[in-house]
Amino acid sequence: MSYERIKLDYEGNIAVLKFNHPEVMNAVGARMLTELQEAVREVRDRGPEVRCLLITGEGRGFCAGANLADEERNAQREKQGAGDGLRTGYHPLLLGMRDLELPIVTAVNGAAAGVGMSFALMGDMICAGRSAFFLQAFARIGLIPDGGATYLLPRLVGWARAKELSLMADRLPAEQALEWGLINRVFDDEALLPEAMKIAERLAKGPRSLALIRKAYWQSAVNSYEAQLDLEAQLQNEAGRSHDFKEGVSAFLGKRDAAFTGQ
Repeated sequence: MSYERIKLDYEGNIAVLKFNHPEVMNAVGARMLTELQEAVREVRDRGPEVRCLLITGEGRGFCAGANLADEERNAQREKQGAGDGLRTGYHPLLLGMRDLELPIVTAVNGAAAGVGMSFALMGDMICAGRSAFFLQAFARIGLIPDGGATYLLPRLVGWARAKELSLMADRLPAEQALEWGLINRVFDDEALLPEAMKIAERLAKGPRSLALIRKAYWQSAVNSYEAQLDLEAQLQNEAGRSHDFKEGVSAFLGKRDAAFTGQ
């Protein structure tokens, strides 16, 4: 499929997805949302030939949230209502990202605001440039945080800080986001994409169990301790049957680097 509001390229076994509407700081309109859904499906359907997804933004910003000036989006919102539009548009996309069987790296350049912040937080490894910032902008326009923000934020930074970000709607600079445990790495702006790519390359060389690790951590937020122990046993059975487990043990015993295939 050809894309207009995003870019999707492949560098070896890494998919690189870029929000591509820099004129509006990559704010999400109806066309971009549709293309994002298609891109996630494309990555999923390529199966084991894609072993990591890197997400970033074209130009000066990562993603400035919803494009409030997008006429098609506004018409859909008037017809459906703001919440129902989330159910049909954003929720399938976010659930699709969660269910990908590969690690996700997000490289946050500039603003990650509104639902753009939610996209950034979908990364298993979240990297940011020093000039980047995160913003729960919803209260500024009379809405509530969405895109899963009210689920993720308390688990990442705690109840008090999550409410502060949402109620006060202040910018959270990258360095402070790192201190709070919201993100994993901060790099100089010019080094952000190369360094994020290094992380993606490392993850893309990893074993099949990386997908299972993602699944375990996502499920841990809603499981009881007993249920999580049971899930670990189930996923360990699956990991133990993989070719990569056999390769990992063989490499360990042979004192060599493992050559994982993601299977």
